[in-house]
Amino acid sequence: MAITIYEYPGCSTCKRALKWLDAQGVDYTRVHIVDAPPSRKTLARLHRASGLPLKRFFNTSGQSYRGGGFKERLPAMSEAEQLDALAADGKLIKRPLVDGDGFALVGFKEPEWRERLG
Repeated sequence: MAITIYEYPGCSTCKRALKWLDAQGVDYTRVHIVDAPPSRKTLARLHRASGLPLKRFFNTSGQSYRGGGFKERLPAMSEAEQLDALAADGKLIKRPLVDGDGFALVGFKEPEWRERLG
């Protein structure tokens, strides 16, 4: 199964996730989430596939989130506004983000990844 993983090379969580994928022998394509963030259309598809609330796609510990006041703004934002914000700034997106065949994984939680990919 080939997947696409949106990641940031300097992110320790992304490094752990890639190491885990390599150890499992999972075939993947890496995409730099800041240089080439997923499009709004891709994010909407991944949101549906994940089954998670859209707010889980936000990197709440990141500078873009804090600097943009998203903690206060997010509850009042529509889904369309949230998708637009995520698509406009890859640093806002929780990483790593996996685009699989009919599924999406947000962040690295080994049990979830093992269930889907291991």
